[in-house]
Parts: sequence; structure tokens; C-alpha cells
Amino acid sequence: MEQPPGFMDPILPTHVCRLNKALYGLKEAPRAWFHRLSTFLVSNGFVCSRADTSLFVFKQDTWIMYLLVYVDDLILTGNQDQVIRTFITKLHNEFAIKDLGDINYFLGLEVTHTTDGLFLSQFKYAQDILHRAGLLDAKPAPTPLASNTTFFTTGDPYKDPTDYRSLVGALQYLTITRPDISYAVNQVSQFLQAPTLAHYQCVRRILRYVKGTVAFGLTFSRPSSNSLLGYSDADWARCLETRRSTYCYSIFFGGNLVSWSAKKQPTVSHSSCESEYRAMANTAAELIWITHLLRELHALPPDCPTLLCDNRSAIFLTRNPVSHKRSKHIELDYHIIRELVLSVKLHTKFVSTKLQVVDIFTKSLSRPQFEFFRGLLRLGPPPSRLRGDINQR
Repeated sequence: MEQPPGFMDPILPTHVCRLNKALYGLKEAPRAWFHRLSTFLVSNGFVCSRADTSLFVFKQDTWIMYLLVYVDDLILTGNQDQVIRTFITKLHNEFAIKDLGDINYFLGLEVTHTTDGLFLSQFKYAQDILHRAGLLDAKPAPTPLASNTTFFTTGDPYKDPTDYRSLVGALQYLTITRPDISYAVNQVSQFLQAPTLAHYQCVRRILRYVKGTVAFGLTFSRPSSNSLLGYSDADWARCLETRRSTYCYSIFFGGNLVSWSAKKQPTVSHSSCESEYRAMANTAAELIWITHLLRELHALPPDCPTLLCDNRSAIFLTRNPVSHKRSKHIELDYHIIRELVLSVKLHTKFVSTKLQVVDIFTKSLSRPQFEFFRGLLRLGPPPSRLRGDINQR
């Protein structure tokens, strides 16, 4: 370390400033801050979650508090207002923090309180993306992609790859509350290295769809049951160049969408059964992680999770411990789903393709299908009945 240019001490040129406290700028600072904060939380009865190390849980008798940490931003909730206020006072005495009251904005996510839950959206963030792309006055599109859209690596190169990467990267963050664009963003994200003009036109199509649904978000309401339900699907050999499949899942807890994903499988599957089986294995791993998290939150449902798939052959493969020639080449780690089914830690059931909600993550759909599945995800405009005065929020 050296004294910065322009601020060197002529009398003590070899001396440097002693750093007492820093949160940004040094690689060690975030780790030191987290150690300091976690030590304080543990000393006050919190337990660090093993499923998510940024989550701390406090439970004493019937009192429960959850505290989520993101660098120096904290979210605190619980079931006893007095206990929460007492702990906030302890936080004030230990750290220089500011209590912002009920959450309404966090890391670009806008939180609106409804009569029986929350509504999450990224309205301002979506507006900023449209402004950057110059599409605030563009004509809205009914779906993120046309139903006959195909992607190839060949074509006329786009003149500004940096602009393409910037827009796609911004759209990736928008998928936090907009799972309806997950498939489209996943597809255009595969050509960041050398985008073509056709790829850029697809990005503009996604942005035009966002323009027409800029206020859309996810609705979370008080669940009527604590069931954990997962949907798994794969579109066999979707990529026409690599012949790899696109797989996806969506997981609902009490009817609320809590986790989803749309990715391209790393290997080529020999059949639709194999691609579906691999997708089910990945979904099962996510379901098990969520069960671990719910157990630490003291909210684990009594019944084991259920995994729905629209491929009967893949479901049969999860229940059949005998390996035959059609499945012996599948890696052993994918067969974990068999162990979960045999140990009655997971149920697998068939679901009709008409109700396979994760089809929205595997392919470009027609407008009626797209809007139907979007509704099943509980994704739409803000609820008409909100709690409190929105203008004040």
C-alpha cells in the first residue's frame, strides 16, 4: 500500500493510513462485515441457515423472526411486532442503521402490499430498460417471441455487440419478477459472443412485449394449503444446431410461484424420455433444497412434495429400479430421483400437456396458450385492491 498521488506526506512518505472500517472497495471488507454481523445475530439467538447462508432464523417458543442479508441491506420480518421492535432497538445500539419501515423497494424490486399478501414487480426497472433501448413509444407485442421463431448462429452480424449484451443482461435481471420472458431471454442469451441482426430483432421483440406489460408482476397471497408442487418439462432437441434439449421447472408453495428456471441441457439426449428424466432429476434437486429451506423456516408442509410431468415413460423410469439398455448410459447422479421416490420423499404424477404450465419456459407459444399459462403463474397487472395509499408508497 502506498499513499495516494497528490496526498503524500513529505515528512512521513512511507506511512499509510490505518483503515478502521470499510464496507466497499476492499475484497476483505464484505467478508469482515458479514462476520461481524453474523456474530452479533448468533449471539442474539439467530441461527444461520445452511440452505441459504444469507438467511438468519430466530425461534423462541411461538416467536419467529427471519432476517435476510444483502451486503448492508437487511430485511426483517416475524410474527410478533413487539419482538421485532425490541430486536431493531438492539440493532440500532450495535450498528448505525436506518429503519425504513414496511418494505416497498429492495434491489430494484417494487413491493406493493395487498389485502392478503404482496405484489412484486420491477416497473421502474423495466421503464429504464425501454428508455435505454429507445422503445418507450414502441408498439407493444402480444408475446415475447413469435411462435415460429428459430435461432441460428449464422446471419448478418449486429453492428454493436456491446449494446446487445447490455440489453440482454438487463433483461436477465428483469426475469426475477417476470418469468414469462424467461424462455425468450434464455434463447437470446446464448448468442452474446457474436450476435446477429436477427438476434437483435428478437431482443427488440421481447422489449416490445415488456412495453405492453410493463406493470406486470407476481402476486403472492396467503396460501390456503402448504403443499409443495413442482412442474417439470423438457423440449427434446429444441436447438436445431446442437440438438440439445431445453428443460425447465416451476415450483409452487401454497399456490404461489417460488422458483423457476429455463436452461439448455449440457448434453444431447437420445430420446424425449431421457430429456424429460434429466429435467425431472434437476427439478427434484431444487425441490429437496426448498424442503431444507422450509424446514429451517419452520414451515415445512407435512406431505412430501409432488413432481408433475407430462411424459409417462419418464415417470415410469423414476419408479423402476431396473436399469435397461435405454437408460444405462444416463449418469448415475440423475438417478437420485429414483431413490427419492422409493424412500417416499417425493411423489411423481402425470399431468396433461394442456395443463403443463412450464411449457411457457420451453418453447414459443401462440398468444392464447401463452396468456393461459401466464395466468397459471399468477403473473399479471397489479391487483385492483391494494392496502393503504399507493401514492404515499
